[in-house]
Order: sequence, then C-alpha cells, then structure tokens
Amino acid sequence: MLGYNELYEILRKEKYSEILQALPKNFSEEFVVFLSDRKGESDNEEGLFTDNIAKSKKQFENSIALFRELFRIRKRKLLSLVFVATETGIMKRDYENMLGFEREVFDNLVKGFEGFDKEISNLLMGGKKQEKSKLRMIMFSQDVDQFVDMSGKVVGPYASGELANLDREVADIFVSGGKASFVDEG
Repeated sequence: MLGYNELYEILRKEKYSEILQALPKNFSEEFVVFLSDRKGESDNEEGLFTDNIAKSKKQFENSIALFRELFRIRKRKLLSLVFVATETGIMKRDYENMLGFEREVFDNLVKGFEGFDKEISNLLMGGKKQEKSKLRMIMFSQDVDQFVDMSGKVVGPYASGELANLDREVADIFVSGGKASFVDEG
C-alpha cells in the first residue's frame, strides 16, 4: 500500500537520478486508493479529531503536489529520451521503467519526430518525396552481439528489452528469427 512517505521517497529518487526510475508495479492504482483515503479522512469534519482532519487535508494537498512534480520530472526525462532515440536510433533501458501510458506517449513522440525528420530530409532534397522509410523500430527479446548492417556499419550489441531503429531488412531478419519484435506499425 502506497503511503505519503513512500510517495515522497519515489519523488526524491526520481529527482536526483538521471535515469527514469522504475515505479512500483501498480503505482497509479495505489496512488488513487491513497488519494481517496486521504480525501475521505479530510472530508470527515465530524468528531473530536480536528488536528487529524487538518493533517489529512494537508497530506491530501501535498500528495497531489508531489504526484504532479513526479510526473513533471518524468515528462522531462521522456522528452530527453525521445530526442536521444530519434537522433541515434537507439533506446536504452529506461523504456522498461516507463508506465504503460508513458510508453505509448514515448512511441508516439518518436514516430512524430521521425516524421519531422523525414520532412526536413524532404526539404533538403529539394522537396522530393522519399520512398517508404528504410528504418524500423524493434525491441530485442534476446541479447544480440555486434553485427554488420546492410550498409557495412558495425552496430550493437543489444540487450534483451533494448529498442533500436534499424534498417528495415535487418529488422525483418531479427523479427522473423524470433530475436525481436516490431514496436512501430507500418
């Protein structure tokens, strides 16, 4: 069960770490339960425990502020990870530490920035339309050693759970071999 002190500790760890921190498994659900408990206590204005009621109200307000600060920090980290992923084509271990909705936002932002990069490339090529993207985003399900891609460049190694934006043909080989799965559709 999530408590005020645990929430504060989660925020502290997130704030002072460069990497995205793993949150408890059912963090969102536990926070909603915690918040409703605090709200219920602070709404109960009957009785002799006015000090407890005031404390519960303050904890309720502070909990919301801590939660918002936590996700403001995580949002900044996600944007930084999106930038790294679109510039290098490689995504690191932080993907595992994202909540489900954070992964969805991350994937959408990466796709959006890839579209942005395609448009910039179009402009640089004099407005000519490019053929279908040559890169595919995959997540490795097994560790993979270094290898030479279709252009002769050495890439890798990749760990299980790691994401990479690879040449379409190379990505197809890993997916058909069962060593990876596609993250993007298309």
